[in-house]
Amino acid sequence: WPYCRKRCSYCNFNTYVVPAVDEAAVRACLVREARTLLRLSQLHSVSSVFFGGGTPSLASPGTVGAVLEAVAGAARLPAGAEVTLEANPSSTSTSRLAGFRAAGVNRLSIGVQSLDDAELRMLGREHTAAEARKAVEAARGLFPGRTSIDLLFGLPGQSRDAWAQRLEAALGLCDDHISLYQLTLERGTALAARVRGGALPAPPQDLLADMYQTARTALAAAGFRHYEVSNFARKGAVSTHNLSYWRAEQYIGVGPGAHGRFVPRGEGGHSREARVQTLEPVAWMREVQSQGHGTRSRVVLSPLEQLEELLALGLRTDEGVTHERWGHFSPQLSLPAVFGAPGEARALQQQGWLVLDSGGLRCTWAGLAVLDSLLPGLLCQLQR
Repeated sequence: WPYCRKRCSYCNFNTYVVPAVDEAAVRACLVREARTLLRLSQLHSVSSVFFGGGTPSLASPGTVGAVLEAVAGAARLPAGAEVTLEANPSSTSTSRLAGFRAAGVNRLSIGVQSLDDAELRMLGREHTAAEARKAVEAARGLFPGRTSIDLLFGLPGQSRDAWAQRLEAALGLCDDHISLYQLTLERGTALAARVRGGALPAPPQDLLADMYQTARTALAAAGFRHYEVSNFARKGAVSTHNLSYWRAEQYIGVGPGAHGRFVPRGEGGHSREARVQTLEPVAWMREVQSQGHGTRSRVVLSPLEQLEELLALGLRTDEGVTHERWGHFSPQLSLPAVFGAPGEARALQQQGWLVLDSGGLRCTWAGLAVLDSLLPGLLCQLQR
């Protein structure tokens, strides 16, 4: 769902603020594209559905229900499948959330971002801290144990103490899943321009690292498992949908700018393709109406590219890349054959960043925090 009511100052996602949305037309296209791509994939069962955006909570529960019906009609959607909706606190009244639950949503991801009004204004968010609290409480009443919140850290001018306070407030409010994202100052965004122009200070790298470690320690003490670089869950409340990305499973992207990775067996394909749908909603709708889907680019991934993705994504998780998963993509060459030989991986193991054992290849607790600096060497070793 690519539409938002306003654009946040840090956002460079494929989002659109328009005077009015023809929701019936968008719904018809989402339904048609979902059916077409599922038919192309010949997948028999769908384990999870994720409504992302934009602001999907601006769509009506009827649209969400129609897409879920289309998925269930084109493939099997088991009763226990995880169905997540991203929501903004400003579009989550209790009655609206109850409508989404009735439509089939069983997990909510709420873009809280901060529990401080000054920070929310700087980020260009529509909601206040009080509205965020109210939204999370309403969501937890309807989706107990399955309400996730997003928080940003490393904001311009944010101190370590201020971040620790935000985190403490979030721990008092949250359910069993938290996603923490270090703010990235993306080119072309209003916030990046203010920092570049000197109106706001850029946060120092050491402070960002400290904030991340502060959060990891606090969340571990509160019983959360740090199961992925940015994600924390307790009581088993991991996001199974996002785990499927990190485990390099097949997924289908529906809607403007959506990405997918699947084998188009319906066209006689035998190799996994990386697909991206047309970005601009009106152009995307035209293409869906004329050909059933709005796929703008499709690239067959080579065996090496698939292993690169498996490595880069799998090492983001605390389970890492298992021998079984690696063997699925590389039946000839085992993990120890590639990363047990002298080279970058062995050096990283000796330095305490990486582990290769009977479970597979994974980062240590320390390694997870610096994964981006470990990956280039590992990818070079894989390419050799």
